[in-house]
Amino acid sequence: MSTLLALDTATEACSVALLHDGKVTSHYEVIPRLHAQKLLPMIKELLAQAGVELSAVEAIAFGRGPGAFTGVRIAIGVVQGLAFALERPVLPISNLAVLAQRAYREHGATQVVSAIDARMDEVYWGCYREQAGEMRLDGVEAVLAPEVAGLPDGAVGDWFGAGTGWGYAERLNVKPYAMDAGMLPHAEDLLTLARFAWARGEAIRADDAQPVYLRDKVAATKAERNA
Repeated sequence: MSTLLALDTATEACSVALLHDGKVTSHYEVIPRLHAQKLLPMIKELLAQAGVELSAVEAIAFGRGPGAFTGVRIAIGVVQGLAFALERPVLPISNLAVLAQRAYREHGATQVVSAIDARMDEVYWGCYREQAGEMRLDGVEAVLAPEVAGLPDGAVGDWFGAGTGWGYAERLNVKPYAMDAGMLPHAEDLLTLARFAWARGEAIRADDAQPVYLRDKVAATKAERNA
């Protein structure tokens, strides 16, 4: 049995999860702006609760975005620090996929449109279908205005809406059969996706871990700020 650690700080939620001896333990808190202070103590507490040494972890999964710029950077910084020290690989997981996996776990939704409020009057958007217990991307992930967001070509059936982007529901052309606009990514579901990725051999070296913001530009250049 593999021992995998998962963590996520890409949104207001901060969460960690551990798989060891086939058992999953997790900790989840909604703590905006406190991720940097809380994440490492949460990991330490989780490992102690499970009676597992950090050295037993075989790979570390993390939410690679899209999400808040600072939150995603915190996750990558912590993951790379731990993975370098342990000489372990990492598993980058989409936060939109994590939302879809949570909707499947909590609501039994097998077709999910994940949407995260991207600020700047846009949403991070991705559509997912369940395959053998795993929510898989159908189409592409994108950042776009609510009015132009849509389902993938050939989409049929009913869809569930998950995530803070559904706060724009009145402006979205997609009308789900149900939604949870307060749903945030949870490391327990990130861990589920990581187990599939680990089994497929998708782990990468820690220094290859990169954030995925979907936006080409996440901050103005100095020249642009001074313009």
